[in-house]
Amino acid sequence: MTAFDSLKKYVCGKNITVVGIGISNMPLIRFLVKNGANVTACDKKTQDELGERAEELTNLGVSLVCGESYLDKLSGDIIFKTPGMRFDHPALEHARSNGSVVTSEMEVFFEVCPAKIIAVTGSDGKTTTTTLIYKILTESGFKCHLGGNIGHPLLCETDSIDKNDIVVLELSSFQLHTMKKSADVAVITNISPNHLDMHKSYEEYIDAKKNIYLHQSEKGVLVVNKSDKMSFSCAESAHGEVRTFGYDADCSVYEKDGSIFAFGEKIMDKSIIKVPGEHNVQNYMAAIAAAYPLAKKKSIIKVAETFGGVEHRIEFVRELDGVKYYNSSIDSSPNRTINTLKVFDKVILIAGGKDKGIPYDALGEHLAKKTKHLVLIGKTAPIIKKTLDDYTQKTGLGKDIAVDFCKTYDEAVMCARRAAKPGDVVLLSNASTSFDMFSNFEERGNLFKSIVNSLK
Repeated sequence: MTAFDSLKKYVCGKNITVVGIGISNMPLIRFLVKNGANVTACDKKTQDELGERAEELTNLGVSLVCGESYLDKLSGDIIFKTPGMRFDHPALEHARSNGSVVTSEMEVFFEVCPAKIIAVTGSDGKTTTTTLIYKILTESGFKCHLGGNIGHPLLCETDSIDKNDIVVLELSSFQLHTMKKSADVAVITNISPNHLDMHKSYEEYIDAKKNIYLHQSEKGVLVVNKSDKMSFSCAESAHGEVRTFGYDADCSVYEKDGSIFAFGEKIMDKSIIKVPGEHNVQNYMAAIAAAYPLAKKKSIIKVAETFGGVEHRIEFVRELDGVKYYNSSIDSSPNRTINTLKVFDKVILIAGGKDKGIPYDALGEHLAKKTKHLVLIGKTAPIIKKTLDDYTQKTGLGKDIAVDFCKTYDEAVMCARRAAKPGDVVLLSNASTSFDMFSNFEERGNLFKSIVNSLK
């Protein structure tokens, strides 16, 4: 009997509560019902707001607890929490004290997955690096499964995963916070202040990230960024092999004089990498380090030459009247926006959203040097404006940059269009999360693209 078979037997007859009726939890709920669990699903949204999802769950025999008081009587033999819910939420603590086992879809998947797991975390570059590993190994002939924050939930598909397959996961600090198992190969792209609206401190955020490798055996592999102080420091507490990437010749994978070398061999010229930006060169180096020695050199080169990037990451939308429009809605932190701005000369920037409680100070310099017009929207608009003002006051740079405040994305795009001249770039790179106005960054990016594509 496999571990997954044991899980199916274990959940049968159990009272199981799933917190969050989002798209990612729907397969989990269906799986639990199929295997004989008595399922309760909880969500802050009302049944009317959930619409077809609520109707489907009711038809499956799932009990629904919806609305503002959805956590008031949280209970069950097992509770699957949504990743964005803190492990020490009072409702979860109360349930634990009454004997509930609190877990998550990802924690259980690590327990039952029969295949090798390569997982990626970091403050920036997670999705691109994860995608690159998946594409490189698939191109090299391996059957791979993509999941975590990218792709789709894999727990319910464990039956289709063979021991010789490879699972590639993107993992957030939220998912890692309570993990007691680590990936076979763990990648940390970088660590900088992020999600401090969710974590109690920067130290807690760092500790959550470290769970990606802390439970490895001596057979585990940790890939760290030598150019990033915090990522590189994780090597000190690694239990297995450490691989580094960066710009020093003693790194496992490094870039020098325009070429990328890996484990003593020249792999490719970095000029063939289709996606722009030096940060993407680092993403490639991280991916190569993680995929070694399974990846074929020709496969790495082919992916570099053909992979055009992940949606919402410096995504070219269209050119209109000589103006190019780019969507980088994934840029939910100042550091992400800084990296994106480095790709361009001067842009008309649309930015702003919800504050994650992280510092914006470093953004001011890059706004002054890389933008010609700022279009600000959302709750962080005044914070972003202040970073530019503070830098201008110190240096005198950026005083000629026009700044507009808008209430809607239609208004923001039209404002940017009026400011743009042939040869200009209009860039959506928010430096903030989407949650003040949207469910996620994809929804924000899709709205931006829709508005831009409707322009005549």
